[in-house]
Amino acid sequence: MTKRKDSVPKFAICIHSDDIDMLTPRMIYQMLPDESAAKSNYIRVIDNEGEDYLYPADYFIFVDFPREIERALLRTSQ
Repeated sequence: MTKRKDSVPKFAICIHSDDIDMLTPRMIYQMLPDESAAKSNYIRVIDNEGEDYLYPADYFIFVDFPREIERALLRTSQ
C-alpha cells in the first residue's frame, strides 16, 4: 500500500462547538494544512461560512475516508 501524499484532502468530524453557526457537531469538515496551528493543538478547517479558520483540535475526530468518498465530499462542497 502506498503512502498518501500531503496534497490529499483530509477531513474531520466535529464533536464539539462553542458556536453552532460556525461549526455543527456531527458534520464533516475539510482540513487545510497549517503546521504552525498544529504546534498549538489547533487545526484549520473550512467552517459553515465557507471560510478557513482555526479551531481547537479537540473539537474534532480525524478521519481517513476512502478516495471515492473524499472525491464525493469535495464535489458537494463546490
